[in-house]
Amino acid sequence: MAEFVRTSDAEGVRTVTIDRPEAHNAFNETVIDELTTAMVAAGDDASVRVVVLASVGPNFSAGADIPWMKRMVDYSREENVADSGKMAAMFRAIRECRRPVICRVQGPCFGGGVGLVAACDLSVSVAAATFSLTEVRLGIIPAVISPYVTERIGPGQIRRYALTAERFDAAEARRIGLVSEVVDDEAGLDDRIAFFVRLLKKAGPEALDHCKRVLRNIQPVDWDKVTMLTVDRIADRRVSPEGQDGLKAFLEKRAPGWIAVEEGAGGTGGTGGAGGARGAGGAGGGA
Repeated sequence: MAEFVRTSDAEGVRTVTIDRPEAHNAFNETVIDELTTAMVAAGDDASVRVVVLASVGPNFSAGADIPWMKRMVDYSREENVADSGKMAAMFRAIRECRRPVICRVQGPCFGGGVGLVAACDLSVSVAAATFSLTEVRLGIIPAVISPYVTERIGPGQIRRYALTAERFDAAEARRIGLVSEVVDDEAGLDDRIAFFVRLLKKAGPEALDHCKRVLRNIQPVDWDKVTMLTVDRIADRRVSPEGQDGLKAFLEKRAPGWIAVEEGAGGTGGTGGAGGARGAGGAGGGA
């Protein structure tokens, strides 16, 4: 029985729910394995017409789990490659699911959580949700999620938000294409998702599957190549001196070295960490 990811079926709709509200739905090795398994199973089940990816509590996902990060800091490069490869498989399982996948965003979404949204086919967010690609503040990069986020918002927008790690609201997320629709509250969230479900269930199940495949095939991206590239790059960053300092600084609740130097020189550096994700209880790392 799954520990953190549960599924339920109703009238051809499978809801896959991350159930870790105490950890702000941040993901660790277990969540990654369970979510990958759940998405593959949903795609292979002929009784499933639409998949809804959801989470429990006020936060959609705070990205990387802090205890997982503590273990990650001591991983070798080879262990980091294997670890990041599993996370990459999770995002691909969502994007390549044979059924349409709708993301239900009920609250803040950081780092890898943004990757979850981007990997889905459609997404509906409450207006109060906030988003951020926080990785560079940890001395690492949004490598594994970058193909999915770039596909969603385009190279120009990801260059801004991946480099600045700034927070943006749901209205901006819709403007740049990260989310499909924005509603006032969770009641509106479920109503709008039900609207999309009705539309999708009018289409032929096989037609939707083949439509998703052809849309993937016409993308000018070699997904096998970019997956390996991004896994290698994040493994390099995690074991680099700067990445190690940034991750340890977040875990130790101190400023990383690059900010401490600026502050010592009279600069106006910030406090380090993962920006808004620290307040959400997760690292926000998307690897």
